[in-house]
Amino acid sequence: MTLMMKKAAAPEIDPKAFRRALGNFATGVTIITARAPDGTRVGVTASSFNSLSMDPPLILWSSMKDAKSCAIFESASHFAVNILASDQMEMSNHFARRQEDKFAGVDFSEGLGGAPIFDGCAGRFQCETYDRLDGGDHWIFVGRVVKFDDFGRAPLCFHQGSYAMVFNHPDAFPKSDTSPQPDPDRGRMGKHAFFLMLRAVRAYQDRYRPKLETLGLSVIEARVLLVLKDLAGLTADELVVHLHAPVTEAHAALVNLEDRGHVTMAGDSYELTEMGHAKADQCWNVAEAHAEEAFATFSDAELDTFDTVLRRLIAQ
Repeated sequence: MTLMMKKAAAPEIDPKAFRRALGNFATGVTIITARAPDGTRVGVTASSFNSLSMDPPLILWSSMKDAKSCAIFESASHFAVNILASDQMEMSNHFARRQEDKFAGVDFSEGLGGAPIFDGCAGRFQCETYDRLDGGDHWIFVGRVVKFDDFGRAPLCFHQGSYAMVFNHPDAFPKSDTSPQPDPDRGRMGKHAFFLMLRAVRAYQDRYRPKLETLGLSVIEARVLLVLKDLAGLTADELVVHLHAPVTEAHAALVNLEDRGHVTMAGDSYELTEMGHAKADQCWNVAEAHAEEAFATFSDAELDTFDTVLRRLIAQ
């Protein structure tokens, strides 16, 4: 007797719940670009980019079949993958919005096959169209990498419907030398409040600095932005009072930030530009998140006492 095997009915999947579950997988953010044979340019924000093969060098990404831009990618001989850096969130939003001409007012260069490429990215891949695979309601585009750029900038990420940044995991930091070292807690230094404060600040900043580096900033540059966010129109000499850093370092930070378009001078005073305000907001987010992490094990009473001690020391 022949038994007929019946294919089990596929379970019903809640699309919203499915999307939320997929959101647990953190991804990078890219802008995929191409130019059609008639010269029409297209650019879309996508997180579906991934590597596929080293030999030959292949990458892939996917697009909804019914997306208006999809037909252009189908006909283009080349496409480019612009991996966005952590400070390019607005560019991601710009290319995610529907608009008549996404490239109006946007600086770009023409890459291979006329595909637009952007400056300031974490990395770029310029590809020949290699294959197109059926992926349900998506087309999976496979590209053969012909040229790439690795700028080494911290990438913009996406997780559970929100933008995010890469922070090094605490356990990934180099372990301290296990060889015998002088014990700083022995003797007078271990009992002196000043030396304890110095060690506490150094330990705090050792974990804080790598997080700022994801924003492309040094500690002193971040401090400048944080101060000017609250106290606009300070001179360099006035800034130094709040920065707790040598004058030479403060001036170097101001020059760097001015070159990047984050600060501008109005007479002898410094103010944040629109770009600087956005970067300062990022700095405050990082600073507050780090503080929350660092003080998580302390009680409210301990934190109140700590705050009182610091303020009384400042007021002396």
